[in-house]
Parts: sequence; structure tokens; C-alpha cells
Amino acid sequence: MTQHFEVLVEEPSMEAFLRGLLPRLLPPDRTFEVYPFQGKQDLLDKLENRLRGYAAWLPADWRIVVVVDRDDDDCRQLKQQMEQIAQRARLRTRSRSSSSWQLVNRMAIEELEAWYFGDWEAVRAAYPRLSPTVPQQQRYRNSDGIAGGTWEAFERLLQRHGYFKGGLPKTEVARTLGQHFDPARCRSRSFACFRDAVLEAVQTAGDCT
Repeated sequence: MTQHFEVLVEEPSMEAFLRGLLPRLLPPDRTFEVYPFQGKQDLLDKLENRLRGYAAWLPADWRIVVVVDRDDDDCRQLKQQMEQIAQRARLRTRSRSSSSWQLVNRMAIEELEAWYFGDWEAVRAAYPRLSPTVPQQQRYRNSDGIAGGTWEAFERLLQRHGYFKGGLPKTEVARTLGQHFDPARCRSRSFACFRDAVLEAVQTAGDCT
């Protein structure tokens, strides 16, 4: 049986990014599908029914990955909410079952754009007019801790250097950066948590019974 990943995300820009990234993160013999929702609340509202459906038929070597933006939420409360939904659906999560898990919940802190700041080399490969010294600047040094909104900060930097004067096309940018992104290079801690869970599932394929 081919190992497969079902990835649930809150909106189309994360879908576009992961469709570019996952073929380079996963071995070529793994498959995946990404399903976007109409925002985080839409995903959370529909998640339990979706997971109950999976629980009824999920093959042993499939994994579910749920990814949301933290935004301004308390990360512990949001993670607890997602874990409780999975528990009610009778799926084993990585947090509650370190071995033989079926589902992992992950967050971009605070938004997908924080992951972009974590791999600035990828951003500059796509948008070369940007300064290479951005990650050394104090406010951008911790990509998961940028104050005032990461997508707004990302948009300002792009516009300052002549890109997207009419506003940041989030899905277009996500699709472009997904093609350039280096999973091993990204310095975002929240991205590393996502990456490492996926790679752990790859390495333990066949252990779930």
C-alpha cells in the first residue's frame, strides 16, 4: 500500500504553497492531496464531521495533517480544541499517541507568511529586488515572532521594492514560493514542527496497525 497524506488547510494560499512544497518534501513514492476550506472557522466547524468520515475507513498507512494559522489565538487553546475534535472522532493524534498516530495538528505562527520569512533565500529567488539582510534585522529575526501581522509586514517589504503595488495576491505568491522553498533551510520553528511531523510519518511508514 502506498503511503498517502490527506492535508486539510484553512484557505487556498496554504493549499497552493503545499502543492509546490510537498513533492520536494516527500519521497517520490508517497502521494498527497490538499483540501482548502473557506477560512479557519469554516475548517474548525466542519472538522469533526470530516474526521469522523476518515475514521470509518482510513487505511493503516495514511496520515492526516491539519494546518491552520494561529493568528491571534492562544496557541495552546487552539491546539487543545483541535486535539479534542480528533479525539471525539476517534482518531489517534501525534500528541496523544507518539507511536502509531493517524493525525497531526500543526499551526503556522502566526500566519503562512511567517514561514516565508524563515526561508528568505527562497523569497529572494522569486523576488530578487528584496534585500538579503532582512533576516538580520531585529524585527524579522524570529520569523514566528514578527509583531503586527506577518502578511502585512511581508506585503510592505514587497511593495517597498516595487512588487504588487495593488496589494499582495496571496495565492499567487504562495504558489510561487512553494516552488522555491527549501524545507531543510527554513528557520521558522512552526514550519519545522510541520516538516518534522511529516518526515516522521514517512520514516515510520508501516508501523501503524
